Amino acid sequence: MSDPDTILLEAEEQMTKGLDYLKQELRGIRTGRASPAMVEFVKVEYYGSTTDLKSLAVISVPEATQLLIKPFDAGSVGAIKEGIERSGLGLNPMVEAKQIRINVPSLSADRRKQLVTQAKKMAEEQKVVCRNARRDANKAADALEGLPEDEVKTLKDEIQELLKKYEAQIDEQLEQKTQSITEH
Repeated sequence: MSDPDTILLEAEEQMTKGLDYLKQELRGIRTGRASPAMVEFVKVEYYGSTTDLKSLAVISVPEATQLLIKPFDAGSVGAIKEGIERSGLGLNPMVEAKQIRINVPSLSADRRKQLVTQAKKMAEEQKVVCRNARRDANKAADALEGLPEDEVKTLKDEIQELLKKYEAQIDEQLEQKTQSITEH
């Protein structure tokens, strides 16, 4: 049998997961500056399994508009290059001996708009996750037996406040990302 504290904790846990997921996803959206986060989660086919690039190589930023990828296994250079090309990031990896260099071109106005739209879509998806957590928590609150009606209402108000708090944090993350995409 659930109690009001458990219901609130579970709702907050789901909302936190949504926010954390959004932060992770937004890190992968490219801005005008080179950042290892742009390619960390690029999927690479490596010995028959799909692996995140960050597990296969050291990613550094030798210049503001350049990424340098040094694979732990020199034999994975081709697979890493293919993974980056397939990623849809619009990057052109160049193999130099046992490493890969990527010049990060500045973003066109159209590309910036596309990336802002992509970020907004990600934020909206996580708001839906938070709203679903609210819905589930409200259902659990309604199912509580023996709890006075005013306490159920108070619990639902607290759940709503939790949702507002997480939606505001999602909006804040989106705003920060939008600024970093649009600044030249």
